[in-house]
Order: sequence, then C-alpha cells, then structure tokens
Amino acid sequence: MKRQLLAALIAAQIPVTASIAADTALQEELLVIGSRDNRTIQLAETVEITADAAQLLKKAPGANVNGNGPLTGIPQYRGMFGDRIKVTVNGSTLSSGGPNWMDPPLSYAPAAQLESLEVTRGIAPVSAGQETIGGAINATTWSGDFSESNDFAVSARLRAGGQSVNRGSLGSATLVVANHSHKFKLSALTEQGDDANFSGGSGSKVEPSEYKRQRFDLGYGLRFGNHSLQFDLGSNQTDDTGTPALPMDIDYIDADLASAHYAFDSGELAANLRIYGSNILHGMTNFHLRQAPMAKGMYRQNIAEGNNRGFKFDIATGNWKIGLDGHLETHDSNIDNINNSNFFVVNFNDAEREIFGAFVEHQYEFSNGLETELGLRANRVVMDAGEVDGTPARMMMAMSGMSSGMGMPMMTTMMPGPGMRMRDTFNSADRSQQDNNIDWVAKAYLPTSDVTTLYAGLARKSRSASYQERYLWLPLQATAGLADGRTYTGNLELKAEVAHELELGFDFDGQDLTLSPRVFYREVTDYIQGTVTGDGNANAFVAMMNTMNSTSNAAPLQFNNVDAELYGFDMDWRYRLDNNWSLSGLVNYVRGQRVDSDAKDNLYRIAPFNGSLALNYAGAQWGISVEGVVYDEQSQVSSYNREQASSGYGVLNLRGQWQLNSGTRLGFGVDNALDRYYSEHLAGTNRVSGNADIAKGEHLPGYGRNAYARIDVEF
Repeated sequence: MKRQLLAALIAAQIPVTASIAADTALQEELLVIGSRDNRTIQLAETVEITADAAQLLKKAPGANVNGNGPLTGIPQYRGMFGDRIKVTVNGSTLSSGGPNWMDPPLSYAPAAQLESLEVTRGIAPVSAGQETIGGAINATTWSGDFSESNDFAVSARLRAGGQSVNRGSLGSATLVVANHSHKFKLSALTEQGDDANFSGGSGSKVEPSEYKRQRFDLGYGLRFGNHSLQFDLGSNQTDDTGTPALPMDIDYIDADLASAHYAFDSGELAANLRIYGSNILHGMTNFHLRQAPMAKGMYRQNIAEGNNRGFKFDIATGNWKIGLDGHLETHDSNIDNINNSNFFVVNFNDAEREIFGAFVEHQYEFSNGLETELGLRANRVVMDAGEVDGTPARMMMAMSGMSSGMGMPMMTTMMPGPGMRMRDTFNSADRSQQDNNIDWVAKAYLPTSDVTTLYAGLARKSRSASYQERYLWLPLQATAGLADGRTYTGNLELKAEVAHELELGFDFDGQDLTLSPRVFYREVTDYIQGTVTGDGNANAFVAMMNTMNSTSNAAPLQFNNVDAELYGFDMDWRYRLDNNWSLSGLVNYVRGQRVDSDAKDNLYRIAPFNGSLALNYAGAQWGISVEGVVYDEQSQVSSYNREQASSGYGVLNLRGQWQLNSGTRLGFGVDNALDRYYSEHLAGTNRVSGNADIAKGEHLPGYGRNAYARIDVEF
C-alpha cells in the first residue's frame, strides 16, 4: 500500500508560497498561504461548510485531527495531540470545560466565523505559548477593520450553506460599524445537522452524529494615536450533539467568553497586553441521544464546570521580544443517575492548574544571509485539587473469617471496599504539586540561492500533567478524549514531559515549482500515557463493578511516565502548469513508539501515512479542483490501549467556486464523490449500543457522498 501511495502522490496537496498570490486569476490554491514558519488556512477562500474547524487542519502539512464527534475534533500534529498542542482563539487560551474534551478549544471557533486558521510549521517559537511541546495553532475570527475616515461606515460578512450527508445547514452574519477611532461588532451564528449517512446501504447512519450550535458576539474597539483597545464578549451554546467514540453525548455546553486587548505600535516599539476569561457549563449523558442502558442503575449524567482566566503581555523592539503570560483553570465534575438520587461521584472537585511563564526571543540576520532565531522560556506549573467522594467509595466488603470452633458459624467482618480505600488514599495525600519547566528553541535559515533556503531547528520543550492525568482518583473514562474505551486512574507523582527535537529541511520557491519538505525526530522523556496499574484497589474495583453490573471492562490503566520517540516526514508542494492550471500535493508520515526498557509498544492514535494530490484550475471568475486523498493502513497500534488496526483507503473530492460579483461568491463541491466506504483511523471506534449499522467496538465509518454549497456575501 505504501508503494501505491508514493507512486500516486509523490507529494502533497496545499499550495504554499505567497509569491503566487500576485496572480490576478481567482486562486483556489490560495486556500493555504505558506511562509517558512506557518501555514495559514484562509477561510474566505474555502468552499466547505464543515462545522468543526479542526477538520480544516488536514489541509496543512503534518496536521490531522482526532474525531470523536461532529464538533469535537482534537488537533493532532506530528503524532502529538490534545493539550500537548497550544491552541489559541484570537490569541486567548481556552481550556475545555469537560473532562473528556467534548468541547476542545477549536470548538469555540466555528469555521463559518473564522478569518484564518494558522498552524505553526514544525518547532513553535517560545513566544507562541506556554506549553508547545506538540506545536501551536491560532484561530482568528473576522471582526472588520477601522476606517480611515471620521464618518461611520458599515461592513458585513454573511455566510449560508447546506450539505446533503446530514442535511446540515449554517447561517452566519457579522456586522461592523466603524470609523477612524471606533469600531462596533455584532455577530451571530446558527448551525445544525442530523445523523450523517455513510456508504453501507440505504439508510446507513452514524448514530449519534447530530449537532446543534449557536454563537453570539459583541465587540468594541477604540483607536487613538499609536494605541488601540479591543473588548469582546461571546456566548457559545451547543445542544444535543453526538460523540459516538465517547461513553456519553453532549446534552448542553453553555460558555461565556470575554477578552480585552491593548496594543501599542510606534514603529520602533510594539507592545501587547491581552486579558481573557471564560466560564463553561457542560452537561452530558449516556441515554438521551444514544440507546439508553438496559439497567436503570447504569444511567449516567455528568455535570461539569470549567473556569479559565489568563493574560499575555509582550514587548518587541528591534530583534528582541520579551513577555510574560499566565493561565489559570479550575474544574469540577459530578456524575449522577437520574433514576437514583442516592448515586453520585465527585469526579473532580476544584481541580486547579495554574501556569505562569516568561520568555525572551531574539532574531538576527548575518551578512551572508543566515538568519537565526533563539528563544528561552521558563514556566512554573502549580496544581491542586479538593477532596472527593462518591457512592462507590461508601461500599463495604464482606470478609468471612475463621470459625470459632465447637460448631459455631463462620464470622463475617465488613471491610472497606476498594473504592473507599482509593478515596481515602487520595484525600489523605498531598495533592499540591508544582513543576518548574525550561524550554529553548534554536532555528537557522541559510539561503543558498535565490530560490532555495536550507533550514535546521533544535528545541527543548516541556509539558506538565493535565488535571485528568493527575487527579482522576477512581477508574473512569474521563481522559480528555482518548476514546480508547479503557478506564484510567491518575497519578499524583507524574513528572513533566521533556522533549528534545531536531528538524531539518529546505524551502524551494521557483517560478513554477514550490515545495517545502521537513524531516523531524523528537525524543520525549517522561511521556505520559496509560500503563498497567500497580494499584490493587483499582483492579479490585473494576473487577467488583464487572461482577455487579455483568460487564467485562478491561483492567484499568494508570497514567505513568514512560520514554517515547516520534519521527517522520511531511511536505507540501505546488507546480504551476500554466497561468490557470496547477498541481498541488501533501504528504505526511509519523512514527511514534515507546522506547523505555519496561515495554516496547507503539504510541496510541497516531495518524497513518497519508497524502493528497489535486489538479486545480483558476480562472478570472471561477475555479475548480479535483482532489484525491489516500490513507495507508495503520497496523502499528498501541497494545496498552487495545487499539485496533485500520485499513487503508482513498476518496475523491470535487470542489469549485464562482465569483458572482466583487462581494458575492458561491462555493460548491462533492466530498467522497464515488461514495466509497472507509473508516478513518483517528475517528475512533463506536461506543454506542443498539446501532443496527455499526457494531459496538467497530471503527466508525467515514461519511458517504456529500454534496454541499455555500454562499458568501461581503460588503
């Protein structure tokens, strides 16, 4: 299969050079604008109507997405995913409100409202964020511009669309009223979809994969001299959304968001201060969208709350940039049963994670054209959590003793059950933890000709444990969207992950051909993943629950430190055939494995070798693209996570656009045009019982043929 992929692709989809932006013809390939350090996906140039902005990451080299549901895409970059990747929305950090990442950060940046989605290529600079061990992504929504006049002017961006695979629809409107000094913004969005079809016969559906989301935003900007201020308030509401790869579905997510941004730019000195916060209420169940458990005692509802506060301040002058930043998050999660008021589990109680950082970054250009970037960052991570409790922690075990002799009956003694012992151990432990982490980055760019630049990068990056990895006290599946079906317990003694990474490549920007290959190697000390637990109480608890509930859950895992390595190759390229026709392509390969002496295993949920090849036509008013996307099988799977291997596949996508006038654009296309059956390895496995089309534990299928259309109006 790999030979077929290489022969079919050679390289990859996604045009990369800004130099081609000068063409006057309509440029479908400007979808992704490349620089040596970033890939910026321009949403105004897309034609899709995907609800999940994370799906757009597949257009950038090295990037992919773990899909647990239609709105729950978790970014993956070069084999790392979740909170190992720093994701910001308009420069603000957002931590998921729920313990299973049903609302990952990009879910608060609906694709229909985005201006751009920027993926840092390779090693992220220290200024990109506090914990960028796996990369950095920033989503920017459209908010209009100040005018150059004292008179107020109105501008707007409207978007509407629909698709066939799930009868999905979207409507988005942003209105801006601005003059030279003041800017007012009002925006609203609504989008929804039913359960999606897949190619498997008439009526075959992924259940539940419905979704519903609304978003409202207000903003005010003030500009005076070299100064500007921006204030934003937002409300993001998600209801009745399926997550078939997880044990529960979304009942509601109500998020209130706020930020304030001050900027100063004199030309010689630039300063930025951003303050932000959010409050997220999240309800989820295992019965309201999927088939409910047969036993009333197995109904589960989880009510979670997450609060975020943070700031970032930086000053740039000349070749120097320095800054301070902080992010504080608090989480609560409580599980109950609507059929039994006596059942409860305090999953997380006041779980706190605070991180404060400082960085300095320097760029320098030598006389021979060599450019360097050096950065140093220090982060201090402080964590704590409150005491926990739950019905499973109040269960006693009957222990039979020895007979007293002379025909006397056996004596029975009631002893604390394993849940009670785990609770008491957790509550009596010192739950306050802190890490002091150091990151550094060194990059060099050396032009060897007018069209070729060599690149080398070396870095040390770190990440401390998440609150789930440290404070999950009872064997549960609240694991930030791992979706492996295993129960886990946390580990108070986890060390911070430390990665050393080497990256090599070059950028070629010729008149007709552009390409940008990279090879990388990353060694991670104290990589955090689930391994066989040594806690007898955790094993006894799962065994007891299996007996009581007639289930067959596997023995629990515990988050522990291991050693790992990830290495691979990615590249994007474009070849211009003439003024209108071009070829473009993308290739990604990553290998992840444990390398510690205790056990040899593959890392979990790693994207298989994949690529795409597209033929593009760009005319003065319209453009089309025919794209083939191919994924290899993934047989290098994690045995600890009982991960299933997956088969390779290929799909054909068609898309086009028509510029009706200067302010109106129509986009249209067909995904999976041949209606092929396939399953994405990163989409996970089905966790829903009673689905006639997909067996429980089977890989979730990809969506079937999907025709869509979208109209954008801007004035």
